[in-house]
Amino acid sequence: MTGAEGARARTYYRNATSGELRLVVTLLRPDGRATEVRCAMPATNEPRLCETPPGAGRAGGAGRPGGAYSAVAEVASADGERLLLRAGSNSPARSRT
Repeated sequence: MTGAEGARARTYYRNATSGELRLVVTLLRPDGRATEVRCAMPATNEPRLCETPPGAGRAGGAGRPGGAYSAVAEVASADGERLLLRAGSNSPARSRT
């Protein structure tokens, strides 16, 4: 997601399980830097969100000008032992040669 404050990563979720889960949202910038946010996912069927802070995706430093941002969201068990879901933003299509 992009706006006046730069790019940010945002994930909407519901945790309809009987226990808390862990969520990590990572914004990967074109210059190779990353911003990571960890959110607890309480056991509730109410919609919630987890996002990187405003300005986390501001361009700066050396990198690929005009390069693409990407984001990854990972949901794990409360103890962090099992990865339950990993979802990423769309990547540019690769040409086949």
